[in-house]
Amino acid sequence: MPASLSCAVICSPAHSRAHSTRLGVRNGMEWNLRRMESELRHINPDLLQPSKSFKKPSSGTITINVGGYLYAAQRQTLAKHPGSMLEEMVSGKMPVVHVDSMGNTFIDRDGPIFRHVLNFLRLGELVLPDDFKEVGLLRREADFYRLSELAQVLLDWEQQQATQREPAFLEVTDSHERSQGLRIYCSDTSFTEKVKNRLVQISKSRLDGFPEEFEVSSNIIQFRHFIKSEQGSRLVLKQDSTFVCTVECLKLETVMLALKGGFRLLTSLDSGRGSVVQCEALHFVK
Repeated sequence: MPASLSCAVICSPAHSRAHSTRLGVRNGMEWNLRRMESELRHINPDLLQPSKSFKKPSSGTITINVGGYLYAAQRQTLAKHPGSMLEEMVSGKMPVVHVDSMGNTFIDRDGPIFRHVLNFLRLGELVLPDDFKEVGLLRREADFYRLSELAQVLLDWEQQQATQREPAFLEVTDSHERSQGLRIYCSDTSFTEKVKNRLVQISKSRLDGFPEEFEVSSNIIQFRHFIKSEQGSRLVLKQDSTFVCTVECLKLETVMLALKGGFRLLTSLDSGRGSVVQCEALHFVK
């Protein structure tokens, strides 16, 4: 083909118009895409950002989807217990198998109950509502996430709840082992602690705390005497260091604490003097 004819074919007006049209369409599409991207960024700049997941070790905050509930936590929080499932996931020891539509790691477990798992990791202790009824479910979740510490704390919590549901018995009796004495027994150890916290031993103008010689066990306090061998020592109320305790004073304090704590009087062995404080034995239950 002659050079002149070849040049005429290549440079024909129709060919130039088609080429220009294709360039115009491509430029128009690129312009529209850039415009759409700019508008999206203006509406929500996070829409075009890659989703944070366990695959990004540089990310300090992680969002996970547990049964349809999104939870955000620091990586170090989820990795607090070595050997747990969550620690292995955030460290990369366990590959991420499922992700949701936003790219967040998805765990097919109970979503609402996971808040208690996460709070345990955050606080280092178990904090549950007083009327919490899903302890069995939470125990299964602890086993699933391989959190043996949480499982043990749950066991202790259950035992404590069972103890609190049992009736508490309180007995206040006079002791005749010495000229003065008082014995306090309560099946609820927290009550005996309240009694001890009300009293303090003063010796040579200093506070020595509750005398150990009066502690028989966590359930029993035995006041055999009130003046120790050291001259000048005395047992007083913590709020008033000048008020020296007597048998009647201690018994009255115990009765008042019992009534304020929800105990009710069952029986009393009265000495005939007509006073509750002077009764030889008092029995309460809560």
